[in-house]
Amino acid sequence: MIGPNGSGKTTLIKSILGLVKPGSGQIFFSDETISQNVEYRKNIGYMPQIGRYPDNMKIGQLFKMIKNIRTEKEWDEEMYYRFKLDTILDKSMKALSGGTRQKVSAALAFLFNPDVLILDEPTAGLDPLSSEILKDKILSEKEKGKLILITSHVLSDLDDLTTDVMYLQDGKIVFNKSMDELKQETGEEKLGKVIAWMIKHGLQKQEMSY
Repeated sequence: MIGPNGSGKTTLIKSILGLVKPGSGQIFFSDETISQNVEYRKNIGYMPQIGRYPDNMKIGQLFKMIKNIRTEKEWDEEMYYRFKLDTILDKSMKALSGGTRQKVSAALAFLFNPDVLILDEPTAGLDPLSSEILKDKILSEKEKGKLILITSHVLSDLDDLTTDVMYLQDGKIVFNKSMDELKQETGEEKLGKVIAWMIKHGLQKQEMSY
Protein backbone atom coordinates (compact mmCIF):
# COMPACT_ATOMS: atom_id res chain seq x y z
CA MET A 1 0.00 0.00 0.00
CA ILE A 2 1.63 3.17 -1.26
CA GLY A 3 0.74 6.84 -1.15
CA PRO A 4 2.04 10.27 -0.15
CA ASN A 5 2.09 11.44 3.46
CA GLY A 6 -1.43 12.08 4.68
CA SER A 7 -3.03 9.84 2.05
CA GLY A 8 -4.74 7.67 4.68
CA LYS A 9 -2.50 4.59 4.85
CA THR A 10 -2.10 4.49 8.61
CA THR A 11 -5.74 5.45 9.16
CA LEU A 12 -6.83 2.54 6.97
CA ILE A 13 -4.57 0.17 8.91
CA LYS A 14 -5.97 1.42 12.22
CA SER A 15 -9.48 0.93 10.86
CA ILE A 16 -8.71 -2.67 9.92
CA LEU A 17 -7.32 -3.24 13.42
CA GLY A 18 -10.41 -1.73 15.03
CA LEU A 19 -8.46 1.17 16.54
CA VAL A 20 -10.37 3.73 14.46
CA LYS A 21 -14.06 3.53 13.64
CA PRO A 22 -14.80 4.53 10.01
CA GLY A 23 -17.51 7.11 9.47
CA SER A 24 -19.10 4.94 6.80
CA GLY A 25 -18.70 1.59 5.09
CA GLN A 26 -17.80 -1.81 6.49
CA ILE A 27 -14.63 -3.86 6.86
CA PHE A 28 -14.85 -7.63 6.46
CA PHE A 29 -12.44 -10.24 7.77
CA SER A 30 -13.13 -13.85 6.68
CA ASP A 31 -16.57 -12.82 5.42
CA GLU A 32 -17.63 -11.29 8.75
CA THR A 33 -17.77 -7.59 9.59
CA ILE A 34 -15.18 -6.71 12.19
CA SER A 35 -17.81 -4.81 14.18
CA GLN A 36 -19.51 -8.11 15.06
CA ASN A 37 -16.59 -9.93 16.62
CA VAL A 38 -13.21 -8.67 17.83
CA GLU A 39 -11.77 -12.19 17.83
CA TYR A 40 -10.50 -11.65 14.28
CA ARG A 41 -7.64 -9.59 15.71
CA LYS A 42 -5.87 -12.68 17.03
CA ASN A 43 -5.25 -13.67 13.40
CA ILE A 44 -3.34 -10.47 12.64
CA GLY A 45 0.29 -9.68 13.37
CA TYR A 46 0.84 -5.91 13.45
CA MET A 47 4.11 -4.02 13.24
CA PRO A 48 3.49 -0.28 13.80
CA GLN A 49 5.52 2.44 12.14
CA ILE A 50 6.67 3.57 15.58
CA GLY A 51 6.45 1.04 18.39
CA ARG A 52 5.52 2.59 21.75
CA TYR A 53 6.14 0.53 24.87
CA PRO A 54 6.38 1.27 28.63
CA ASP A 55 9.72 3.04 29.10
CA ASN A 56 10.78 1.16 32.20
CA MET A 57 9.78 -2.29 30.94
CA LYS A 58 12.64 -4.53 29.90
CA ILE A 59 12.66 -6.48 26.65
CA GLY A 60 12.39 -9.80 28.49
CA GLN A 61 9.45 -8.54 30.56
CA LEU A 62 7.67 -7.27 27.46
CA PHE A 63 7.82 -10.61 25.65
CA LYS A 64 6.80 -12.50 28.79
CA MET A 65 3.81 -10.20 29.29
CA ILE A 66 2.66 -10.51 25.66
CA LYS A 67 2.95 -14.30 25.77
CA ASN A 68 0.92 -14.41 29.00
CA ILE A 69 -1.86 -12.38 27.39
CA ARG A 70 -2.26 -14.84 24.52
CA THR A 71 -3.32 -18.48 24.73
CA GLU A 72 -1.06 -19.86 22.00
CA LYS A 73 1.56 -22.32 23.18
CA GLU A 74 3.66 -22.44 20.02
CA TRP A 75 5.63 -19.35 19.17
CA ASP A 76 7.40 -18.22 16.02
CA GLU A 77 10.55 -16.86 17.63
CA GLU A 78 12.73 -16.79 14.52
CA MET A 79 12.98 -13.01 14.44
CA TYR A 80 13.50 -12.86 18.20
CA TYR A 81 16.66 -14.93 17.84
CA ARG A 82 17.84 -13.68 14.45
CA PHE A 83 17.77 -10.13 15.81
CA LYS A 84 19.59 -11.42 18.92
CA LEU A 85 17.00 -9.93 21.26
CA ASP A 86 17.67 -12.84 23.63
CA THR A 87 21.07 -11.27 24.37
CA ILE A 88 19.67 -7.93 25.59
CA LEU A 89 16.67 -9.02 27.67
CA ASP A 90 17.63 -6.76 30.58
CA LYS A 91 17.65 -3.59 28.50
CA SER A 92 14.77 -1.22 29.19
CA MET A 93 12.66 0.00 26.30
CA LYS A 94 13.64 3.64 26.92
CA ALA A 95 17.32 2.74 26.44
CA LEU A 96 16.78 1.22 22.99
CA SER A 97 17.70 2.85 19.70
CA GLY A 98 15.01 3.33 17.09
CA GLY A 99 16.37 0.40 15.10
CA THR A 100 16.27 -1.97 18.07
CA ARG A 101 12.69 -0.91 18.81
CA GLN A 102 11.87 -1.84 15.23
CA LYS A 103 13.40 -5.27 15.82
CA VAL A 104 11.23 -5.73 18.91
CA SER A 105 8.12 -4.70 16.95
CA ALA A 106 9.00 -7.11 14.13
CA ALA A 107 9.59 -10.02 16.51
CA LEU A 108 6.23 -9.35 18.21
CA ALA A 109 4.37 -9.15 14.88
CA PHE A 110 5.53 -12.63 13.83
CA LEU A 111 5.46 -14.17 17.32
CA PHE A 112 2.00 -15.75 17.13
CA ASN A 113 2.34 -17.14 13.62
CA PRO A 114 -0.66 -15.12 12.36
CA ASP A 115 -2.46 -15.69 9.07
CA VAL A 116 -2.35 -11.97 8.24
CA LEU A 117 0.54 -9.55 8.71
CA ILE A 118 0.22 -5.77 8.61
CA LEU A 119 3.62 -4.08 8.51
CA ASP A 120 3.72 -0.28 8.59
CA GLU A 121 7.10 1.01 7.35
CA PRO A 122 8.81 -2.18 8.61
CA THR A 123 12.37 -1.40 7.47
CA ALA A 124 12.42 2.19 8.78
CA GLY A 125 15.43 2.64 11.04
CA LEU A 126 16.87 -0.82 10.41
CA ASP A 127 20.48 -1.29 9.35
CA PRO A 128 21.01 -3.00 5.95
CA LEU A 129 21.65 -6.46 7.42
CA SER A 130 18.59 -6.35 9.70
CA SER A 131 16.50 -5.08 6.80
CA GLU A 132 17.53 -8.08 4.69
CA ILE A 133 16.78 -10.46 7.58
CA LEU A 134 13.29 -8.99 7.86
CA LYS A 135 12.69 -9.16 4.10
CA ASP A 136 13.77 -12.81 4.06
CA LYS A 137 11.23 -13.52 6.80
CA ILE A 138 8.47 -11.70 4.91
CA LEU A 139 9.22 -13.76 1.80
CA SER A 140 9.16 -17.03 3.73
CA GLU A 141 5.79 -16.14 5.25
CA LYS A 142 4.49 -15.09 1.85
CA GLU A 143 5.45 -18.50 0.46
CA LYS A 144 3.24 -20.07 3.15
CA GLY A 145 0.27 -18.32 1.58
CA LYS A 146 -0.15 -15.63 4.20
CA LEU A 147 -1.69 -12.26 3.41
CA ILE A 148 0.86 -9.52 4.02
CA LEU A 149 0.03 -5.81 3.81
CA ILE A 150 3.06 -3.52 3.76
CA THR A 151 3.43 0.24 3.61
CA SER A 152 6.77 1.85 2.85
CA HIS A 153 8.27 5.01 1.44
CA VAL A 154 11.40 3.07 0.49
CA LEU A 155 10.07 1.46 -2.67
CA SER A 156 13.32 -0.35 -3.41
CA ASP A 157 12.69 -2.41 -0.27
CA LEU A 158 9.48 -3.74 -1.81
CA ASP A 159 10.77 -4.87 -5.21
CA ASP A 160 11.20 -8.51 -4.21
CA LEU A 161 8.14 -8.60 -1.96
CA THR A 162 5.30 -7.05 -3.92
CA THR A 163 2.63 -8.95 -5.84
CA ASP A 164 -0.06 -6.23 -5.84
CA VAL A 165 0.00 -2.45 -5.42
CA MET A 166 -2.72 -0.28 -3.92
CA TYR A 167 -2.10 3.45 -4.35
CA LEU A 168 -3.93 5.79 -1.99
CA GLN A 169 -4.37 9.52 -2.32
CA ASP A 170 -6.59 11.76 -0.18
CA GLY A 171 -8.18 8.71 1.39
CA LYS A 172 -9.20 7.16 -1.93
CA ILE A 173 -7.87 4.19 -3.86
CA VAL A 174 -6.46 5.51 -7.11
CA PHE A 175 -5.48 2.12 -8.46
CA ASN A 176 -5.23 -1.43 -7.17
CA LYS A 177 -3.38 -3.70 -9.59
CA SER A 178 -1.04 -6.64 -9.69
CA MET A 179 2.65 -6.01 -10.28
CA ASP A 180 2.44 -8.05 -13.47
CA GLU A 181 -0.29 -5.72 -14.78
CA LEU A 182 1.67 -2.64 -13.81
CA LYS A 183 4.90 -3.90 -15.38
CA GLN A 184 3.09 -4.67 -18.61
CA GLU A 185 1.30 -1.32 -18.59
CA THR A 186 4.38 0.80 -17.83
CA GLY A 187 7.17 -1.24 -19.37
CA GLU A 188 9.13 -0.87 -16.13
CA GLU A 189 10.45 -3.58 -13.81
CA LYS A 190 11.28 -1.73 -10.58
CA LEU A 191 8.45 -0.64 -8.30
CA GLY A 192 9.80 2.89 -7.92
CA LYS A 193 9.90 3.38 -11.69
CA VAL A 194 6.46 1.81 -12.06
CA ILE A 195 4.95 4.29 -9.59
CA ALA A 196 6.83 7.23 -11.14
CA TRP A 197 5.46 6.26 -14.57
CA MET A 198 1.90 6.03 -13.23
CA ILE A 199 2.16 9.43 -11.56
CA LYS A 200 3.81 11.07 -14.57
CA HIS A 201 1.04 9.89 -16.88
CA GLY A 202 -1.66 11.16 -14.56
CA LEU A 203 -3.18 7.80 -13.67
CA GLN A 204 -3.24 8.73 -10.00
CA LYS A 205 -6.08 11.12 -10.83
CA GLN A 206 -8.33 8.40 -12.13
CA GLU A 207 -10.65 7.36 -9.35
CA MET A 208 -11.39 3.66 -9.65
CA SER A 209 -14.08 1.82 -7.74
CA TYR A 210 -12.82 -0.94 -5.48
